Amino acid sequence: MKMTKFVLMSALAGFFCTGMGFAAAPANYQNFELDTLLHNIEKPGEPIVTEDYIIFTANTNNRSVGIAFDFENYQVIHPFQVLSNTDDEGVSTRKHLFYCYQRQHRFDTLKYRLVIDGLWTTDPLNPNKEYDNQVNLYFSKLENLGQIKIETEATSNDTVKFIYKGESGLKLNLAGTFTNWDPWIYQLEEIQPGLYELELPLTSGTYYYNYYLGLTPILDNTNPEKIYTADGRSASVIRVN
Repeated sequence: MKMTKFVLMSALAGFFCTGMGFAAAPANYQNFELDTLLHNIEKPGEPIVTEDYIIFTANTNNRSVGIAFDFENYQVIHPFQVLSNTDDEGVSTRKHLFYCYQRQHRFDTLKYRLVIDGLWTTDPLNPNKEYDNQVNLYFSKLENLGQIKIETEATSNDTVKFIYKGESGLKLNLAGTFTNWDPWIYQLEEIQPGLYELELPLTSGTYYYNYYLGLTPILDNTNPEKIYTADGRSASVIRVN
């Protein structure tokens, strides 16, 4: 009886799942959970959703497959890789194509499109689709993913995570009553295209703040609580308990 083993085959061998795709690592990587998920996939099908990962699959009769997400404004195409099984005689068989997204931000709903052999399309293995009248296109959709709000909020240990969603490539600063409105002390980091974050320790209290592009103030578009300060400016409000 032949013994088989599974290997990941790609243009760059020996990859593992990261926040936005795959990164180089030894072929015998130690991520047991992901390894088990991948090797338990018998055939391509609907996306597999776990607390930490979303795994997309495609048939191996496609020469190449990529995926683009709505939260990146479909500006980045992430390539699928090949999962193959190899028997004890070294004969390799292509099992299926896959892409693994590690869930850094848990959107309740995720829309995406595939690029199969150079053509943009929906996911043929996911029956859930949505038509967008503005662009006259169908998009594949995943729902009820378990939402973690993407918004500015006070977290544990007297820390506030400041969030901004907008165009990619901005140099976005943060200022408020905790900086005496100095807009040059703190800069947000673009962790994904158009999604900016900064974690800042703040003691208990109520704070007013704005984001800044140069000297131009911008209200926090993820925080609905706003005020007008005594000097007439608009500002966002965060309360740390």
